[in-house]
Amino acid sequence: MKYQLLIKKIFPLFIVAISLTSLNLQAAIFITPKQPAISAASYVLLDYNSGVTIASNKPHEKHAPASLTKLMTAYVVFQLITDGRASLEDDVKISEKAWKTMGSKSFVEVGKTIKLKILLKGMIIQSGNDAAVALAEHIAGTEGTFTAYMNEYALGLGMHNTRFENASGLDLNDQHTTASDMAKLAAATIRDFPEFYPWYSEKEFTYHDIKQRNRNKLLWSDNTVDGLKTGFTDKAGYNLVASANRMGMRLISVVLGSSGVKERTSQTQKILDYGFRFFETKNIGNISQSVPIASSTKDTLKVGLKNSKAITLARGKYKLSQQAIELNAGLSAPIKKGESVGNLVIKFEGKTIAKLPLVALEDAAEAGFFSQIWSWIMSLLGF
Repeated sequence: MKYQLLIKKIFPLFIVAISLTSLNLQAAIFITPKQPAISAASYVLLDYNSGVTIASNKPHEKHAPASLTKLMTAYVVFQLITDGRASLEDDVKISEKAWKTMGSKSFVEVGKTIKLKILLKGMIIQSGNDAAVALAEHIAGTEGTFTAYMNEYALGLGMHNTRFENASGLDLNDQHTTASDMAKLAAATIRDFPEFYPWYSEKEFTYHDIKQRNRNKLLWSDNTVDGLKTGFTDKAGYNLVASANRMGMRLISVVLGSSGVKERTSQTQKILDYGFRFFETKNIGNISQSVPIASSTKDTLKVGLKNSKAITLARGKYKLSQQAIELNAGLSAPIKKGESVGNLVIKFEGKTIAKLPLVALEDAAEAGFFSQIWSWIMSLLGF
């Protein structure tokens, strides 16, 4: 048997039974709109805080990553700096291989020594392939060894459909990723390295008096966008991983295999606008509610969420939702603080839209034998 307790004090919400005067209005609010038509080979739209994928098409299809590869190159370097194995002030000597690397350049010179911070910002902001190779060689000795680090971190982040073969993103036969995997990497970058993430929003990079602009055009046209990375090769097409923060909601979009710079920008803008317009993130705080507890020295037990949780819902849906606590069947003392006791269930129109695990917020000792007998007698008498 499950106890169900309506929670009216936890959230200042309306109940589902509130009637709307127009069925058309209700449909307009609560029927999730069709995903927009996105002109790209593959895409994903992810709610950063809840981890919910709002929209996608072929999210696990493999594609050449192009310069999106540099997101992982940077991630590895960030991690080693955090671990104390590298420093922003490291002197990095530029090899002939790094200097000769084709494609976009930070215009580093062979034999010169450059601070790691300058190379890192050049790779992130201006997408220098030469900077990427120089960083890889400095960290691991060779670019090949560095890619082993990249693939190890990719597996650790759950990027199971990704393989890196170089640090720059230049096309190689077995280098590939997916929209889903790139969304995971972008989320990890934002989460794990908040001190470095602002670099992805910088619009220009200057080295040797050569000023180059960030290729993410959304940084100029949408002030809620603060990252992350573009990419292009003939094999990959035009790629863009972006993130935007509006009204306390952060979304991450990945568009792979678009047909041009304007197209990857406009299609990214379209999918981001769709997510912000029709969805919202709700953070469920650290609630505390007393529930009945059997066979205990106390009559009630305080329960709640171990940590706050974020959920993603269609806009307006949460206001008319209903929250209830469902306790585990046969719940009785003894119970230790932190032990699972049931779920907070959020429903809309009778359908469960979220189920969040609840834990005991305190210990509940088991009552003695005679106390339990007395409680049983009193319950029979209706007390």
